[in-house]
Amino acid sequence: MTTSYAPLDDAGVALAAAGAGADVVRGLYGRRLDRIDKGGGDFATAADVEAEKAILGVLRDARPGDAVLGEEGGQRGAAGAARQWLVDPLCGTLNYATGTMLVAVNVALRGGAAAVADPFGGEIFHTDGGTARVRHDGADARLAPTPATRLVDVNLDPPFPGAPGFRAVELLADPRFAERFRPRVVSTSLALAWVAAGKRAAYVTDGGDLSGSVHFAAGIALCRAAGCVVTGIDGGPVGGGGQGLVAAADATTHRLLMSMIRRH
Repeated sequence: MTTSYAPLDDAGVALAAAGAGADVVRGLYGRRLDRIDKGGGDFATAADVEAEKAILGVLRDARPGDAVLGEEGGQRGAAGAARQWLVDPLCGTLNYATGTMLVAVNVALRGGAAAVADPFGGEIFHTDGGTARVRHDGADARLAPTPATRLVDVNLDPPFPGAPGFRAVELLADPRFAERFRPRVVSTSLALAWVAAGKRAAYVTDGGDLSGSVHFAAGIALCRAAGCVVTGIDGGPVGGGGQGLVAAADATTHRLLMSMIRRH
């Protein structure tokens, strides 16, 4: 099955933009790239910057009137614009810089279409806001989340804004977690797309309000469109004061994880 988006379809724009960014990330892989220090141990590389430029080129051509919030370039256009694209050109920069091919390119229209590209896996996960699919070798297949793998990705990157109330690392020490699940640490929001695709049972991260995050917006949109259960670590809606993120393949997995999180 192949989904062909019309040239002016937002989902088609998101897919094309994420694909353009992925092409740059893949093309620069393995080269010695200077690091651009952001402070606090965070940094970007030329791949981050060039991938964002490629994404912006697609968005500018297809949606010249829309605002864009980019991880590297910041806000372009009015911050309060009715339509705003959220762009993370290379999620997993540290992985990439150390030669690890676990990264994602995230493009999302706030409240609408979104795409997450895996530059090295050759997959682009995408949604029009209603259904979620993955494109591979030009063909699309509908995403089908399932907890069958029992693998739960946990974001362990500091800082831990939920501490001392909750730190994701504490979840791994819970004996009930070890009885039901197996932890994984991918260190990129690609793991959210994997929940939507059935490659992961769930994803957990603490943090603040992630609803408008360039890192998480596309993955959240995919999970919701695929039918996953998506909440904050408090069980409430993501955004609107909610904290962190729990995205689970089904209600049973979500309920189990929430019981463990509340225990801590």
